[in-house]
Amino acid sequence: MPLHFIFGASGAGKSHYIYQKIIQESMEHPGRQYLVLVPEQFTMQTQKELVMMHPRKGILNIDVLSFERLAYRVLEETGESCAQVLEETGKSLVLRKVSQEKKKELKILGEKMKKQGYISQMKSMVSELKQYEVTKEDMDIMLDYAKDKPELYYKLKDISVLYQGFFDYLEGNFITQEEVLEVLGRVAGRSKKLSGSVMVLDGYTGFTPIQLQLLEKVLPLCETMYVTVTMDERVDAYRQGSPHHLFHLSRETVSKLCKLSRAVGSQVEETWVTGKGRFSHNKPMEFLEQNLFRFRKDTYRKEQQAVHIRESQNPAQEMEETALIIRRLMRKEGYRCRDFAVITGDMETYADHAARAFGKFDIPCFIDQKKSVFMNPFVEFLRSAVDMLLENYSYESVFRLLRCGLLDMPGQDMDRLENYVLGMGIRGFRKWQEEWVLHYRGEKPEEVPEIEKIREGLMELLLPFTEQMKTRKGAVRERVLAFYEFITACGIQEKLDRSQKRFVEENAMDRAKEYAQIYPMVMDLFDKMTEVLGEEKVSLRDFKELLEAGLSEVKIGIIPPSSDQVLVGDMERTRLKDIKVLFFVGVNDGKIPREDAAGKILSDLNREDLKASLVALAPTYRENLYTQRFYLYLNMTKPSDKLFLSYSRADDEGEPMTQSFLIGAVQKLFPGLVPEYPCRDAVWKVENPQSALEYLAFGFKEILDREPSPLWKELFSWYQQQEEWKQTMQNMVEGAFRVNPEDEIGKSVAQALYGTTLENSATRLELFAQCACAHFMAYGLELRERARYEFSPMDMGNVLHSGLESFAKKMHQSGLSWTALDEEQMDEMADACVEEVVSYYGNTVLKSSARNEYMVSRVKRMMKRTIWALTKQMEQGAFTPSRFEVSFAMADSLESINIALSKEEKMKLLGRIDRVDTCEEEDKVLVKVIDYKSGNTSFDLLALYHGLQLQLVLYMNAAMELEQRNHPDKQVVPAGIFYYNIKDPVVEKIEEEDPEALNRRILKELRMNGLASSDRGVLEKLDENLSANGTASLCVPVTINKDGSLSRNSSAVSPEQFRLISNYVNLKMKEIGRRILNGEAETLPYEMGKRNACQYCPYKGACGFDEKTAGYRYRRLNALKPEEIWDKMRDGEKSERLVDKEV
Repeated sequence: MPLHFIFGASGAGKSHYIYQKIIQESMEHPGRQYLVLVPEQFTMQTQKELVMMHPRKGILNIDVLSFERLAYRVLEETGESCAQVLEETGKSLVLRKVSQEKKKELKILGEKMKKQGYISQMKSMVSELKQYEVTKEDMDIMLDYAKDKPELYYKLKDISVLYQGFFDYLEGNFITQEEVLEVLGRVAGRSKKLSGSVMVLDGYTGFTPIQLQLLEKVLPLCETMYVTVTMDERVDAYRQGSPHHLFHLSRETVSKLCKLSRAVGSQVEETWVTGKGRFSHNKPMEFLEQNLFRFRKDTYRKEQQAVHIRESQNPAQEMEETALIIRRLMRKEGYRCRDFAVITGDMETYADHAARAFGKFDIPCFIDQKKSVFMNPFVEFLRSAVDMLLENYSYESVFRLLRCGLLDMPGQDMDRLENYVLGMGIRGFRKWQEEWVLHYRGEKPEEVPEIEKIREGLMELLLPFTEQMKTRKGAVRERVLAFYEFITACGIQEKLDRSQKRFVEENAMDRAKEYAQIYPMVMDLFDKMTEVLGEEKVSLRDFKELLEAGLSEVKIGIIPPSSDQVLVGDMERTRLKDIKVLFFVGVNDGKIPREDAAGKILSDLNREDLKASLVALAPTYRENLYTQRFYLYLNMTKPSDKLFLSYSRADDEGEPMTQSFLIGAVQKLFPGLVPEYPCRDAVWKVENPQSALEYLAFGFKEILDREPSPLWKELFSWYQQQEEWKQTMQNMVEGAFRVNPEDEIGKSVAQALYGTTLENSATRLELFAQCACAHFMAYGLELRERARYEFSPMDMGNVLHSGLESFAKKMHQSGLSWTALDEEQMDEMADACVEEVVSYYGNTVLKSSARNEYMVSRVKRMMKRTIWALTKQMEQGAFTPSRFEVSFAMADSLESINIALSKEEKMKLLGRIDRVDTCEEEDKVLVKVIDYKSGNTSFDLLALYHGLQLQLVLYMNAAMELEQRNHPDKQVVPAGIFYYNIKDPVVEKIEEEDPEALNRRILKELRMNGLASSDRGVLEKLDENLSANGTASLCVPVTINKDGSLSRNSSAVSPEQFRLISNYVNLKMKEIGRRILNGEAETLPYEMGKRNACQYCPYKGACGFDEKTAGYRYRRLNALKPEEIWDKMRDGEKSERLVDKEV
């Protein structure tokens, strides 16, 4: 029963030597059992290798196993009954349950156990304690050592509670995977399979305490036990070295095995494999193996093509370059896909990039990574269904469930349902049960019954599930059954099967295998939940935590579909065999060596503190650094031909990264080694039709500036001749030479959309002046932003407008003057008007939340301030309100709102004037138009000139015509057009300031802006204070200088100028109306100074406007001085046409 070590350096041929030896012996002793134990993920590869090496191509008496497989094989042979093995998912479920039961005892970990990922951390902790055979007594020893460190003490106390509770729960029912080897140790002596066998342990870098215990019991039973150990022949294998020595891990393994050998009285033998092995024809790689991480090292100064270093911009480019090099090596040097491997220390980052890059270059690859199921639609369906119940049918949770795509609801129905829910503010289970009869703003009433049918169909599906799950405390078994019935009612299994078949047809085999596995895996999880926790009563929230804990352990494992493919894997987990070219990507600081994993329950500092207790635990990060270095050595010496090391200058987010120490270490061995930058030349990408498209696209960008290269021309010609690429080429050409089309929809289409009588508002005319395309989308296509059940700034403006309208009506009905009310009466009436509007506005949206209730109080405050200010302004002048909310529909015979565009076409203006004030004299009527604005709108003559601000003048024209009809024997004169900005200004209080002075400052902030008549008599009617020189009005934007002239800042114009802008606006409206009916819809937004039409445009994501694309540009409007504007208006009045092209 000797223990026989097979020593040799990496690549020396240890595995090959021992496999040949046991093959030879197995043929000489056909009755003897030969057991080859390798790590679990290596079993299939080893079986294949042994079969290929065997002269008879069969291994009848050679068994390739892992420790776990050996345990099950022996237990089956001996007939030993074994409690059911609790797998990783079951562990998570039990730990979640135990943590819920013991939460009052948990001082530190209690709340943390609810965090996603923490159960997994605790599960690892439990496995570690079991692997290292930590007993209750050991825990007491550690607690005693930690008594002076409260944080560590209570953390250990919590771990002890959970550890003990976990195994108490399992007792008599389940065992863990770690305990299987303990059971094997108890029955090993009864096994004929083990008795007299020859055992080989290959591919292990070390053994856990439980594995060592088992080997101690198995060694006396074996004829011989062979163990392969990676060791430099220059190193004393039996001498314990310092931890920083490269082969410390191997020496430690040898020491532990020798100790157990002495314990059972076994002799130790050794064989050294000293050949060059895989490096027999590769001097640079042989040199690397002999010198990497050694204290005494040489340098390789000869020319060599075996070791390469590459620098890339980011991980995505790094993987793309890797695929390119592989493709090139296959084409030029005859390599097969199976000759390559890619490893990394950061699979999370590089796995997705690898899948994309290899797919792009048509290179078959296998990514050795178990995939989390959390991105699978079925798992998202399960999680969102529970969240929907926990969140009481919130909008987000319901549509998260619907958008999984596993319910029988067409996408269009889903969109309509979502629009309705958003528009009506549907929240809560009760609302989803009620019949839906109301419609939201902008929705057609006849659509509501159709949406109600969609709701009914959905609730027929959801209601039984909701009723079954809503119990406050339900047994896990009952909740799982409710879920199963819901899944069955939704036909999930059939839908997943259909998706799986579709993926097979599309040759997306990874997705197909994922969809084939996910349903059985979830059903298995449900079985485990029922089996382990069946009758446990849990709340819905606790059930969700149990479900998520179980799902977090469900991983999709994909079997390699072919032997001829590139292997992509992790530097520690993935086992490489017979690799000719290795790519080591992500060789960056923090990844190589790998940073300490955050969030471990016992930190490295904790572990250092516990070393004095002499209780063995897993190594610290610092200790693992030396282990990582050993793994680096093993991996870097796996390829027989070439090694490529690569790193990125930045991560995927653009944050800078630095190269790992490994790059410098290799460069010291190979002084002539410098980083390569393969993708700096775009020609590199010309490897296959898919990748060459990038080179072609790059050339399209430069073709306008210079002659394309001969290669580019030849490539373009090749694509044009290939039938399957013709459409792609056409799309690329159209994209490369795309220009802004002369977007006209045509006169006939415009008439079909708008008719021959164009109904226009000032807002619509102004939108066309901003951008014809935006106008077409808003009024031609009638595109609207999605309605939401919320109170927006625009809604506040609407409520204030409606409140002021209501106030004016009440004043008119009561026959009272605004100035006749005292402040208290005004405030009462203002509150009543706001409450009246709130009661019906937006389906009572203002009563839907505390925030909106607050907005009501804010509206009331602004309303009171507005009425107070408007009243004060009335008191200052001779004008009285004559009309409120003057609708053009009530005065549709006015010439100013019925404009002839041609013999067949006309434009009818729509609108509503907020307020018209008049002041009657013997022979004339002065007219003042006021428009209420809830923003900070300011009158701008230049904007008016360019058609961007037509509203006030349009309203003035209509108001003057109305007054002229009412006073045919008098002259109607414009006194002013003004915006009143509704707000409640905050002014700084001055010490000892009297209330009157404070009010004057507030009124100044609330002064109207616009245009007033410059006639002194009219100004005095607008504000009687302007009768005195050296006065600034608190009502209108006018100041009288001390000499009686108007100040430069006054916004006042002569009657002639009022006439000019009146005529100009009429001409401008006609021009815009004709252009609309002619079908103009060009994407040509205006730009004036720092403003442009795209800033707040809701359609900017749909129009395709891009200044970088030929033909697209802003329409830059002339910045004219007021004098120039008046001159152009005069010229236009004489010729009865617009004289400026604007740009």
